[in-house]
Amino acid sequence: MKRLWLRIFLTGFVLWVATVLVTGWTGNSNLVPTVVLFGSFLVPVTFVVWAYGRGRSPRVTVELLFMAFVVGGVLGVLGASLLESWLIRPSVLMYLAVGLIEEGVKLAALMFVTRRMPHRSARDGVILGATVGFGFAAFESAGYAFNALFTSGGLSLGQLVETEVLRGILTPVGHGLWTAILGGVLFSAGGRLANRVVLAYLGVSLLHALWDSMSAIAIAVTLVLTGRPWQFEQLRIGRVPHVTEWQVHVYTLLNWAGLVVISLVALGWLWSEVRTARHEQGILSQ
Repeated sequence: MKRLWLRIFLTGFVLWVATVLVTGWTGNSNLVPTVVLFGSFLVPVTFVVWAYGRGRSPRVTVELLFMAFVVGGVLGVLGASLLESWLIRPSVLMYLAVGLIEEGVKLAALMFVTRRMPHRSARDGVILGATVGFGFAAFESAGYAFNALFTSGGLSLGQLVETEVLRGILTPVGHGLWTAILGGVLFSAGGRLANRVVLAYLGVSLLHALWDSMSAIAIAVTLVLTGRPWQFEQLRIGRVPHVTEWQVHVYTLLNWAGLVVISLVALGWLWSEVRTARHEQGILSQ
């Protein structure tokens, strides 16, 4: 069982690469679902297996993890899709609304899946919360990868692969991380929606909103720092101005720097919750 997560990742990665190569070589569209599923689920499943070996209690069984990943992930995606179609409209607060909805449905899915647990610890909450979040990320990524396949020039395997690689790289510091924080706070509060759970929900929703809006924020900051008078004039009359090569570099730097800062804040928050859980467990064991 030691480093099982690493063996799963390497085996899955080799199979995914082989499937991509064979699909590209033969043009066999029947293999496309395999590419989508392997690419979308590989990183989330790997992290769930890794989390499973990180000091969980006997109450966190394989069956419960499976329920959290599949049922929690699907319920989260379905709930988010329905609520976003009903409530989201283009506005300045659109990304905040998305964060509130998606973190809310994942929290509700976690509470549903773990409703029969008689005893709860913050550490178990972190693991189960991360599992629900990674399940959500896996099914969401499969949708994004499927949509990336279709372009104006026909089916694009390259665009599908690029989407899966990018989302796979960012997955560990996205949905899984945010719901792990919520799970730890929820379980430390005994599974009840206490004030600190509500505050944690608002906090991770804000991180989620900042993450989703970072591209727009980077564009705005780039224009403030490097914008030319003729660019602002074009914006004033409703036209999209051309950008310079330097501005592209500044935008890219700001965008990735923002994502890194958000990730570090979330990781620091999660580490704080894990340390608190260890302290509480130490007190209970004395």
